[in-house]
Amino acid sequence: MTDIPVEKISPTEGDDDVQMPALLGPWALMWRKFRRHRVAYASLWVVVLIYLLALFGEFFTTTEIGETNVRAPFAPPMGISLFVENEDGSTDFQLHAKGLKLELDREAMRRTFVEDPDKIIPLGFFVEGYAYELLGFIPMETHFFGPKNKRDRVYFWGADRLGRDIYSRIIMGTRISMSIGLVGVVVSLFIGISLGGISGYYGGWIDNVIQRIIEFIRSIPTIPLWMGLAAAIPLGWPPIRTYFVVTLIVSMIGWTGLAREVRGKFLSLRNEDFITAARLDGLTDWEIIWKHMVPSFSSHIIASLTLAVPLMILAETSLSFLGIGLQPPTVSWGTLLKEAQNIRTIIQAPWLLIAPGTMIVVAVLALNFLGDGLRDAADPNAH
Repeated sequence: MTDIPVEKISPTEGDDDVQMPALLGPWALMWRKFRRHRVAYASLWVVVLIYLLALFGEFFTTTEIGETNVRAPFAPPMGISLFVENEDGSTDFQLHAKGLKLELDREAMRRTFVEDPDKIIPLGFFVEGYAYELLGFIPMETHFFGPKNKRDRVYFWGADRLGRDIYSRIIMGTRISMSIGLVGVVVSLFIGISLGGISGYYGGWIDNVIQRIIEFIRSIPTIPLWMGLAAAIPLGWPPIRTYFVVTLIVSMIGWTGLAREVRGKFLSLRNEDFITAARLDGLTDWEIIWKHMVPSFSSHIIASLTLAVPLMILAETSLSFLGIGLQPPTVSWGTLLKEAQNIRTIIQAPWLLIAPGTMIVVAVLALNFLGDGLRDAADPNAH
């Protein structure tokens, strides 16, 4: 027998402290079970951190994402050092990065970057940098971490062929890549629940028509479908409009799986007693679907949607990498990966592949672990 959670009740006159069972609701029980899933609970904080980076991106960057530097094309990542050596041989604690200088590699007959021990770039927290608007309306110049001198440039994760800071571009790309997953999931949620609910609730010829549409969409190869839809996007469209169109394209596929799951749930619920009581009470079919049937398995929907977000992110990344999704100057993880499309670039600047690729892997794994934890917490039969 499992232990029943108890809470202390304040005593009344003449009574001692008593222990009474605390009645927990389904959401409280789900949260308690979720917290026991250590990997999923840790992944929750990773996901929260990623979305904080997306929301306050400018605050965490060090340079503007479009700023170029003709002296730093393919500059390698710059490490952070903790101590500086004085002229008398003593050392002092100081966060800093060592500057870079160009040297000629006579064996490879090309210019390479090496550390310049004579150039020290002091680093600090909450430093002054380029001007920006936090959340789009708060003017600020303070940045979380970076060089203390506004004119210094550091490349924590290296630079691209135009000398643009990869670290700052990846942080700002988080906003596009992570939000496109949320927007795509919201669209898929509405379409999947609506069509899946109608299919399972009414059955008959309506069910047959909707299921045949779903089967037709799922039978089309994904990449050719995306390419055909993306080819219809005019090249002259502004980035924001292109962003929403790409989101809709990604959502064209994502809703079919959820619709199948919702249909199965509705088929098992439509003959339950509480649904019959709702019909006798005079509620419309739409009210029965959204007020009674959907909330009855909302925890399962939340878990399914959490698992769908990484699929949306990978879809956007694939589209942008293939050149049929978002295009520069829009910055996303997919457009950053597009910079590493040839072997020569990867050999010369492997950080162009490693940096955005690592962010994609971390985000997708964290969301998948989070979804698994939510699914197990929402399932009363899971152990």
